[in-house]
Amino acid sequence: MLSLLDTVIDFAYRLIGAVGSFTGPVAAIVLCTIAVRLLLLPLSVRQATAHKARLRLAPQVAKLRERFARDPERLVRETSKLYAAEGTSMFAGLLPGLAQAPFFMVVYRVFVSATIAGHANLLLAQSALGVPLGEHFAAALASGGLFSAPVLVFAGLFALLAVVAWLTWRRMDDTVAPRALRLLPFGTIVAAAVLPLAAGLYLLVSTAWTAAERAVLYPRPV
Repeated sequence: MLSLLDTVIDFAYRLIGAVGSFTGPVAAIVLCTIAVRLLLLPLSVRQATAHKARLRLAPQVAKLRERFARDPERLVRETSKLYAAEGTSMFAGLLPGLAQAPFFMVVYRVFVSATIAGHANLLLAQSALGVPLGEHFAAALASGGLFSAPVLVFAGLFALLAVVAWLTWRRMDDTVAPRALRLLPFGTIVAAAVLPLAAGLYLLVSTAWTAAERAVLYPRPV
């Protein structure tokens, strides 16, 4: 008996397969990833709005922390009042972020699972530029060598992910992420190196969308 998660994953798999029968597998991955990101755009906008509110209130919050450093309960009350006066809360950006996670997990599982709902994942048997979407970089390297067509396809994927990661990294500062986290965008390259090609393509489209989304929703001060 399928769990609720398995049922949702199976539905997503069938939907992507149906789209792919008209557009081809690669276009189906791109279109379905974009569709999910469009669906989640209102949550991203709410998250960005909450982030801007936190930045705007940061100086006042710092003063409250200094004033009520020895009274944590009063600090929480006063900080909550401050955020409430601005029509937001300390945790306003948390819920939209958490709400997006299940969507990403479902789509991700479609592109990495060898079996879905007890059946073989036929999506991974299809190909992109002659390379099966279920192929892994290590397997392609071991079977074809450094300059084989599959390895070159993966190299192109890694290069595109590196460009997106670099663009994301350039826009990051202390207001967006702590210094230790600024290299995280480059982790997509490592992930694509160990995941099936289909998952790598999903990562490329999703991270490119994220980079464009952040450029619009989190404009850098001039």
